[in-house]
Amino acid sequence: MAPVGDFFERVVDLEVTGEEAGPLAARMVDWMVAEGVITRETTGDAVYSLPVDVGHVPGPGWARAVADASDPSWIPGPVAVLVGRDQHVGGQGEYAADAVTCPRCSARTVVIDHPERFTADDEVWQPFNDGIEAWKETGRGEVPCPACGVHVPVTEWDFGLGFDLGALAFDFWGWPPLSLRFLAEFRARLGHRTEEQYGKF
Repeated sequence: MAPVGDFFERVVDLEVTGEEAGPLAARMVDWMVAEGVITRETTGDAVYSLPVDVGHVPGPGWARAVADASDPSWIPGPVAVLVGRDQHVGGQGEYAADAVTCPRCSARTVVIDHPERFTADDEVWQPFNDGIEAWKETGRGEVPCPACGVHVPVTEWDFGLGFDLGALAFDFWGWPPLSLRFLAEFRARLGHRTEEQYGKF
């Protein structure tokens, strides 16, 4: 049997507002239920999406969402729906971005200096963390660029691969890779820019 639960593929909506996220999440769930990809039944088994601890059970048509469903032993896990402004981190275990690039001057700020160290420099990351926390609470947060000094909205910074800010995300736990066709329709129905992440609990 293929592993269930520990691995996830995540789709993050980068543009939906905190106020729009709940209704949009409900419409996306309605669509996936209608397609048979998930059911309305939820479970906490094999769901590690904090702060959400439950996900929708796969439906009878889950295979139409994946690139390859030929392995009969593969049993996908639940799909968690994360509503609310938050930071979403792929990979495994780290809370900070590796590096951040200013959208105004293109200066790159290194946060985790691989391979010298594998944890964030807390002093470097603190202004970004403060901006993210303000955005999560109010919908607005800025970070001064260490290079050019411009105060830039935290949602405009380039945090690189595997670190995204968004008010809505979907975690597919233990699923085979989602198909390009499904992801294209998923993005079209969201109506916003998205990013995909991969990781392990």
